[in-house]
Amino acid sequence: MGKEKSRGEVDLMRAVIQRVREASCHVEGKLVGAIKKGVVVFLGVGRGDSVEDAEYLAEKIVNLRIFEDAKGKMNLSLIHNGGEILIIPQFTLYGECRKGLRPNFARAAPRNLAEELFERFVELVGKKGLSVKQGSFGEKMQIGVENDGPVTLILESERRREN
Repeated sequence: MGKEKSRGEVDLMRAVIQRVREASCHVEGKLVGAIKKGVVVFLGVGRGDSVEDAEYLAEKIVNLRIFEDAKGKMNLSLIHNGGEILIIPQFTLYGECRKGLRPNFARAAPRNLAEELFERFVELVGKKGLSVKQGSFGEKMQIGVENDGPVTLILESERRREN
């Protein structure tokens, strides 16, 4: 799968997580995935990512305590509240915008690796017993999201080396 990372190279799988009341994904006007209460995960795969990165993020995301308990505290995870998850592949999370005005996507994984790791991530989340829907890899999608909170978090697999 992913290549070994050199010391100077910092590649990591990226996820933007949004707590939602409902969300949907359409491709060419056709509904391909929709959820009610849960989370939408926009997932970006980098050149150096591996199955371990997908495993780390899948475990982290399904266990994030971002839903309110009876006291209004964010103490419940998707696993606890039976929420749904919509996973959207999004290579633009690797858009480098520091130089110039056009994003550079050189650090995004090649399509075959990105698709393989995206599908593995979806499979891993599905094994947790959640209702999982997904966007269409490599397609132009229209995503509808009704945020809840709003609660939006950014996770990167690089964190697994720090904890």
